[in-house]
Amino acid sequence: MTTISHKLVLILFAGLLAAACNTIQGAGEDIQSAGDRIEEAAD
Repeated sequence: MTTISHKLVLILFAGLLAAACNTIQGAGEDIQSAGDRIEEAAD
C-alpha cells in the first residue's frame, strides 16, 4: 500500500512541477516583452 501511495505522490509532484515550469516560462516571456517595449520607448 505504501508503494502505491509513494508512486501517486511522485506522479502528482511531477504534474505540479510541469505546470510550474510552464507558468514561470510564460512569466519570463511577459517580462521580456515588457523590457523590449521599455527599450524601444527609450530609443
